[in-house]
Amino acid sequence: MATTEGSFDGVRERCDSCDVETTHRVSVQLKTESRKEENAQFSREPYRIAECQECGTRTSQRMNNA
Repeated sequence: MATTEGSFDGVRERCDSCDVETTHRVSVQLKTESRKEENAQFSREPYRIAECQECGTRTSQRMNNA
């Protein structure tokens, strides 16, 4: 489970690449999933983006699948 550090610089969670718990920079991005232009505005979904501050590995997870 992710825990916050003493500041808001990052979240500590397990990094599969480092194989240990490291600090991650976490953000949420809206991604358009439809390739059809007329439906694009209705197909935006939130994704959780986590970047390991040790190795730089980025992971993306669709929030509705969390």
